[in-house]
Amino acid sequence: MKTLIIVSHPYPDNSTAIKTLENSCINIPSVAVRNLESIYGNNVAKINVTKEQAACEEVDRIVFMFPIHWFNLTPMLKAYLNEVWTYGWAFGPGGNALKDKEMLVVTTAGASSHMYSESGLIQSTIEDVLTPIKASALYVGMKYTHPLYLFDAMNASEEKLADFSLKVVGTITA
Repeated sequence: MKTLIIVSHPYPDNSTAIKTLENSCINIPSVAVRNLESIYGNNVAKINVTKEQAACEEVDRIVFMFPIHWFNLTPMLKAYLNEVWTYGWAFGPGGNALKDKEMLVVTTAGASSHMYSESGLIQSTIEDVLTPIKASALYVGMKYTHPLYLFDAMNASEEKLADFSLKVVGTITA
């Protein structure tokens, strides 16, 4: 299965978990990794829509790898979706470029699992927080798979990060 991993982190110099995950996937056969901030910085106007659409068309699965940012996608990942998933390409008349492709979300959260629970401060699970990306995937005809997530990412030990990386690589290569 050919896989495209779209990585985004609003503060790449401060990233430990996402960098570790990205690095663990770079050399996997049949996997292409595109880091939005490395390619475009934070400049939405620089997103090469044609190139990004072509990258999506060449694969069977798209993985979005990002930290939860204010209980949402990162700004560049949201901009990517706005710019790349266009009417007539991803949806609408003739828009079926993503139909039947698999989507996997790999995300990290700085907060604890309790924060992302019905009894936690935000009274929402991580699946609740990811509802917009799930809805987007289903809207364009993708197969949304259960997300992989790591809580307490900012304080994660090297061992915990390594274990999560193995889980992510195992899922991608399965």
